[in-house]
Amino acid sequence: MSDTLAQIDGLQVAFAGHDGALTPAVRGVSLTVRRGERLGIVGESGSGKSLTGRALLGLLPPEAKWSANALRFEGQDLLAMRPKARRRLCGTRMSMILQDPKYSLNPVMTVAQQMRETFVRQAPKQGRREIRERIVAALAAVHIRDPERVADAYPHELSGGMGQRVMIAMMVSAGPRLLVADEPTSALDVLVSMQVLSVLDEMIYRHDTGLVFISHDLPLVMSFCDRVAVMYGGRIVETCAARDLARATHPYTRGLLEANPPLENPPDELPTLRRDPAWLDEGAAR
Repeated sequence: MSDTLAQIDGLQVAFAGHDGALTPAVRGVSLTVRRGERLGIVGESGSGKSLTGRALLGLLPPEAKWSANALRFEGQDLLAMRPKARRRLCGTRMSMILQDPKYSLNPVMTVAQQMRETFVRQAPKQGRREIRERIVAALAAVHIRDPERVADAYPHELSGGMGQRVMIAMMVSAGPRLLVADEPTSALDVLVSMQVLSVLDEMIYRHDTGLVFISHDLPLVMSFCDRVAVMYGGRIVETCAARDLARATHPYTRGLLEANPPLENPPDELPTLRRDPAWLDEGAAR
């Protein structure tokens, strides 16, 4: 059996401007995610990282104009799949941790009400008491101290970090085979970030989950991921093993690395990233 879990081939995403002209946001991206692999995607804001992850789950915004040569998950052709069947995959076999809980959680529903939808989708015949126990256990698994209280809270009653952990609990509770994590630790302090990464690590080990880890934090990606794809202007300009990222050769990747100065013996002047228009015309790395 092939170890390829998900595949993107030739993904194109564009948006129409006020004059109707299309502006490309993702330009011919091709990626594979293997079973049990942690694939990091790094790059500046607007480089197409989140759109690439959303395309796999069918979560691109309605105004997006997109196409792909192939989108596959566990050997299934996602492009040929009926919308209802595609939706059944989301939240069960495929999940996405969104970046900002303020815009991802429903402000008029408690945490338990929102998580209940996820558990009912997984097993419609569960009783209310069993679902409640699973909700509390899922919140406790992401190191929320008082999961009973948080389960009955509304999103506005939670801090940004707490809301992010609720989002993570919702998405990992199903044990998805593919998880797209969009900046999952951006709102968390260092200690809690390490705890969350431990939860993700355990899920990958238990379910052989493939993880797409979208981040701006290059040191974190180097230490946590197996492989890294570097995106610039909607293209993948370089891929390498995460342990080799510090020795990457593409000038854009070198510029990103140099923009993260060391704490010991920092340079007198922070380097400025110089962009080359020719990078947009390079063939996408696979």
